[in-house]
Amino acid sequence: MPDFNLNDTLNLASKLTPRRMWNGLKVLASFYTSRLLKKPVQWGYPVSISFEPTTSCNLRCPECPSGLRAFTRPTGMLKKDFFTKTIDEIHKELLYLIFYFQGEPYLNTDFLQMVKYASSKGIYTATSTNAHFLTDEAARQTVESGLDRLIISIDGTTNDVYRSYRVGGNLDKVIQGARNIVKWKKELNSKTPFVFFQFLVVKPNEHQIEDIKRLAKEIGVDQVRFKTAQVYDYETDPNKLIPENEKFSRYKKNEDGTYTAKNKLSNRCWKLQHANVITWDGLVVPCCFDKDAMHRLGNLKNESFKEIWHNSNYKQFRSELMQSRKNIDICANCSEGASVWK
Repeated sequence: MPDFNLNDTLNLASKLTPRRMWNGLKVLASFYTSRLLKKPVQWGYPVSISFEPTTSCNLRCPECPSGLRAFTRPTGMLKKDFFTKTIDEIHKELLYLIFYFQGEPYLNTDFLQMVKYASSKGIYTATSTNAHFLTDEAARQTVESGLDRLIISIDGTTNDVYRSYRVGGNLDKVIQGARNIVKWKKELNSKTPFVFFQFLVVKPNEHQIEDIKRLAKEIGVDQVRFKTAQVYDYETDPNKLIPENEKFSRYKKNEDGTYTAKNKLSNRCWKLQHANVITWDGLVVPCCFDKDAMHRLGNLKNESFKEIWHNSNYKQFRSELMQSRKNIDICANCSEGASVWK
């Protein structure tokens, strides 16, 4: 999970219960025990889960399966009844719920009702949006839903730069959506959601890093986060997305002009130990790098979540990762923890 400012940290801490703390300690202990024994050990249940509201999106970003309309799995919308049933099973251990995987969450008309339900269970809730649907009314409902964290993806401070990656987008709508959220937080005297701009640093926009800081301050959002881009064909970077400033890149440029990933792949993964992803139709996958749900560890239509977390598929995946992480496709281009915070 990402770093928090003081108010956000206190908000997260307020969600802790003795049961959730005990579960977190068991998960942490299992991670270090696995390293010590050099074999997978898994105690407890996930501290964090990502739930996918939809695979649909209004934009066409070039490195995103939703944007490219390139999924091999079905597209669809998360059903509220299915969501609440799953939350009822796991909420006592679950601390952090991310309403995002692929797609634009606000396209699901039940999205904010699901946020409200999770909030009623005392779970810290977060989502990521391109902010095109944050109308005045949607912003008010967002604040009232109890959402704890709102990530607004904004990758440029001028429309031409913004649209070079967020293809089909409108920067003016994004800025207005952010203003609407800030306005309703003040109107309703609410400390939540904690709002930050997420700036995906790519070559076309890296010259606007200082500009986005100024824009965020002028609007009144709480923080700016600079995120490094995952580029699938990074060896040669055919799309010319990798920035010149290596501080904001997951990749290192070689003398011959090719690139290599900075991250050294150790045969362990904290994310696999404490989190996972559930697709809109109930597939449980290891993490957000499995965008096409190729590593299906279980299906909530056939098993309960807690059964899946300890089933044979999960045990086999954990074992394979500890033996040779680089041979697992979704792990080979992984740079977990490669985001830069300001």
